[in-house]
Amino acid sequence: MRVAIFDVEGVLVDGEFLPSLGRLVGKEREVHEITLKGIRGEILWEEGLKKRIELLKGIGYEKCVEIAESLPLMPGAKEMSEKLRSLGFVMIGVSGGFSILAERVRKELNLDHIFSNQLVFHRGKLIGYGLLVSSNKTRILETALGDMLYESKKVAVVDGANDIDLFGIADLRIAFNAQQAVKAKADIVIDKKDLLLVYNAIEKNGSQFDLAR
Repeated sequence: MRVAIFDVEGVLVDGEFLPSLGRLVGKEREVHEITLKGIRGEILWEEGLKKRIELLKGIGYEKCVEIAESLPLMPGAKEMSEKLRSLGFVMIGVSGGFSILAERVRKELNLDHIFSNQLVFHRGKLIGYGLLVSSNKTRILETALGDMLYESKKVAVVDGANDIDLFGIADLRIAFNAQQAVKAKADIVIDKKDLLLVYNAIEKNGSQFDLAR
C-alpha cells in the first residue's frame, strides 16, 4: 500500500486559518507571531495553540466558517491529488488546525482521511477547542490507522518544525516551502508554491513505491 501524508495549512492550503481570524479582531500580528514560533519549533505547539485561541475567543461561528471557506487551496493541489490517487496512493491530511477548514479540504481534494482539532462554540461564539492532533502528529496516525500505517510505503509532505515527527515514519521526506529545520531533515526540498512539483518528485522516486516507470 502507498500512503501520502500532508500537513494542511501551508501545504494543501495556501494560508493560515488562525492568523486570518485574528485579522477580524485586530490581532493578526499577535496570532501570526505565535503561529510562526510554533512552526519554527520555538514553543510547544500546544502552548501556542492555547495562546492563540485565548486571543480569538468570542469570534462568531459564521465568521469562522467564512474565513475557512476563503482560504485558497495551494496551486496544483487538485491536480496532484488526482494524479497520486491514480497511482493508488491513500491520501491523508493531518493538521494541528481545525476541522472547520480541514473537512472542506478533505472534500475538495477527495482525501481518504483527515485528522484535525475541533473549535468549540457556545451560543455561536468561540469559547475553546478540543485537541485530537498534538505536536506529535504521528500519534493520531498510529491510533487511527494501526498496522496499515507501518505496512505501507509512505511519503510525508510538511512545512513546519512541529511536523518533523512525520518524517520519522516516512520513506520519502519532502519539505514544502518549509522552515530550515525541516529542510535539513528532508530528502527533497521544494521552495515553490506548486504541489505538482510534489507529484513529480514522488514519480521520480517511483522505485521506493513500486511504481512502474
